[in-house]
Amino acid sequence: MDVGTSIGNNLALLDNKAYIIIIGFVLGVVTILAEPAVYVLTHQIEDVTSGYVKRKAVLIPLAIGVGFAVALSVIRVLVPAIQLWHYLLPGYIICLSMMFFIPKLFVGIAFDAGGVATGPMTATFILAFIQGAAHAFEGADLMVDGFGMIAMVAMTPIITLEALGLVFAIKSKTKGVEKRDD
Repeated sequence: MDVGTSIGNNLALLDNKAYIIIIGFVLGVVTILAEPAVYVLTHQIEDVTSGYVKRKAVLIPLAIGVGFAVALSVIRVLVPAIQLWHYLLPGYIICLSMMFFIPKLFVGIAFDAGGVATGPMTATFILAFIQGAAHAFEGADLMVDGFGMIAMVAMTPIITLEALGLVFAIKSKTKGVEKRDD
């Protein structure tokens, strides 16, 4: 946790704030790739679907989603006028709306991934990183900004994997149309 806090604090003190946003994204991606529960989840998904949903097809959007969540959380620290609900309200409206257009399998996968993404790696290292960045800025709140990041990391995998489900649904419909044309 000390390493994460130190990195976040030192990057926040740099003149170019784009660095901390980019590093936040990269750390979010790498943390999810190292998260043990994500490894288990992606293998179980591949096993349960008998290979229909490949492990990498879930892992890549999940990692990008979490990287995006950490980057948005860093932006929230940098811009105190952005409140947590500015992200969460539209995000969960998107989540709940997409549920009606994707296969039920992906709804379960998406919400499971949201819980799995906030595992021990994220909760320790990325939380410390965001709190270190918040500590360097006037007007940032260590607790609100830190735990807001956890809320973001729980939400964005849901959106990204529901989007993956939408892609699978569209692909299956186009394959069905192609078969009927033959």
